[in-house]
Amino acid sequence: MLAAERGASDNTLLAYRRDLEDANAFLRGGLAGTEDDRLRAYLADLAARGFAPSSQARRLSALRQFFAFLYAEGIRGDDPTGTLDRPKRRMGLPKVLGESEASRLMDQAAREAETGETAAIRLRAMVEILYGTGLRVSELVSLPIAVAHMRERFFLVRGKGGRERMVPLSGGVKTALADWASAREALGDLAESIWLFPAHSDSGHVARQVVARELKGLAARAGVSAKAISPHVMRHAFASHLLQNGADLRAVQQLLGHADISTTQIYTHVLDSRLVELVSQHHPLADQG
Repeated sequence: MLAAERGASDNTLLAYRRDLEDANAFLRGGLAGTEDDRLRAYLADLAARGFAPSSQARRLSALRQFFAFLYAEGIRGDDPTGTLDRPKRRMGLPKVLGESEASRLMDQAAREAETGETAAIRLRAMVEILYGTGLRVSELVSLPIAVAHMRERFFLVRGKGGRERMVPLSGGVKTALADWASAREALGDLAESIWLFPAHSDSGHVARQVVARELKGLAARAGVSAKAISPHVMRHAFASHLLQNGADLRAVQQLLGHADISTTQIYTHVLDSRLVELVSQHHPLADQG
């Protein structure tokens, strides 16, 4: 159902499978016929095992959707998750690079690309795309080669749930893509690949783990904490820096491909100081009291 009706990605399907298999193991194979008290015991076991509230909530979400499916299909006449409380979770702020740190990272990538080494040119292209478009790393590695040859300033990308969105190509991104397209021609048989970043792998393109590893190495060479950097942190930086510089929250939602604006609102913490300054400077009553 998740694959056919909701267009869930392979990663989402694997996550649901792991969550449900773990619950089924705790219930000794009786997941489909279990009752709410046993599910409550399972959630308590997750807490005892040290799972964070966010992880517990994700497991409960998988269970809710599983039993909703059983009910909809007439396999069960009730939903035992209806009486379960959602684990309390704190909404943590995303890790975000400062603009100066992002600049050091981009400058380092550009300097290394000037050596003409293929790996350095590829890394610069990947970093420019991550920071310049806000793509998820899974979307980055599965980009087609056609993106590098586009004359337009936008291209379509298919994200989570099969949702398509327009992604802008800034001048810096287009320059890095053009340089990579030229360097890519020297990759032998890989040069004929349909993928922008081809590799000798089952998927035919570079793995997400490779991108993460190379990004951390670049950060270390740029004097940025490698622990604080990841492809997803680059996505966070894209969104936060847009908002800091006046972008509309709805526009950022569309650029990130979030189905619900509440997901995007986690970035509004970066707006606090700007909004206070806006009110203090422009509200007619700001100087009173």
